[in-house]
Amino acid sequence: MSVLLAVFIAVLQGVTELFPVSSLGHAVILPGILGLGVDQRAPEFLPFLVVLHLGTATALLLYFWRDWLGIALGLVGRPSPERDASRRVFLMVIIATLPAVVLGFLFEHKLKDLFGVPLIAAGFLFLNGFLLFVGERLRRRQAARENGLNDLSGLTWKGALAIGLWQCTAFFPGISRSGATMVGGLLSGLTHRASAHFSFLIATPIILGAGVLEVPKLLHHAAAPGMAGISVIGGIAAGLTAYASIAFLMHYFRKHDFDALDPFAYYCWAAGGGAALFLLLA
Repeated sequence: MSVLLAVFIAVLQGVTELFPVSSLGHAVILPGILGLGVDQRAPEFLPFLVVLHLGTATALLLYFWRDWLGIALGLVGRPSPERDASRRVFLMVIIATLPAVVLGFLFEHKLKDLFGVPLIAAGFLFLNGFLLFVGERLRRRQAARENGLNDLSGLTWKGALAIGLWQCTAFFPGISRSGATMVGGLLSGLTHRASAHFSFLIATPIILGAGVLEVPKLLHHAAAPGMAGISVIGGIAAGLTAYASIAFLMHYFRKHDFDALDPFAYYCWAAGGGAALFLLLA
């Protein structure tokens, strides 16, 4: 893989990782459609994607540094209303993370074969559009929709667990992790902005955990000389574009709290359906 190709995939991942349109799905589909010469079944390809996600995790930590600082101080500081609130948010993050950790450990090897199949990823990307669209419609049925929680202080452990279970659908390439968790947050009573906020918070431990597991594998692939350096460059590019994506989305959800996921659903239908049709006819 050339540096230019790695940066292209990194920018694509950085832009789409936080948008509810599945960065993994795009990373699998586009090389297959554009004929970029990427061996998606190569043992270093998935670890390369994980390094890109580490760049995204760094962007998340930098953007939400106040949240993580508050959580850190809450864990070591003396009890106070602010410390208690931070500890509670941290507990919700843990609860929401556990389902992905457990199910990922149990089914990781069975799902890996799907990662390099563009047609499958295109199908799930199309399905992701329905997840976003139906999630918005289900949210309308919430009796207290107009009084949605604007922050995470009122999120219950049941709501956090439900969001964590929704997150597990992103094991399938083409299903957006952020999209699934945002839908879970909406159905748990959060506003779009609060759902996005919590989605971005729980992304950090998931992404870092994946990096701990996969980066050592990348470093041991002697058959791909220079891949580690290319991955670092890609990670930096992904981090910079991810930071810009976070800033845009937080502003977008602040201004839009009605059918805010619909444009992304339309995109997933167009991109996933178009890609599937192209791959079937090619």
